[in-house]
Amino acid sequence: MAADHYVYVLSCADETLYTGYTTNVERRVAEHDAGEGAKYTRGRTPVELVHTERFDSKSAAMQREHEIKSLSRAKKERLVADETG
Repeated sequence: MAADHYVYVLSCADETLYTGYTTNVERRVAEHDAGEGAKYTRGRTPVELVHTERFDSKSAAMQREHEIKSLSRAKKERLVADETG
């Protein structure tokens, strides 16, 4: 059975947004909160999961991660708002 692949966006304590890739969102968010995630999120805890997208392949997820990381902050905020509102 193939694993699901996810792209996620976190809202950090300093109000910045972090985008990442994982196969287990719950575990990865916990790692970020524990200071064991990406260097970027260390010292910016606690983090809040504000957006996720699921993909069937790692390549599709990684491509989407790159797309989101390339967005302006305003466009990232709209992406998050579309999911929450």
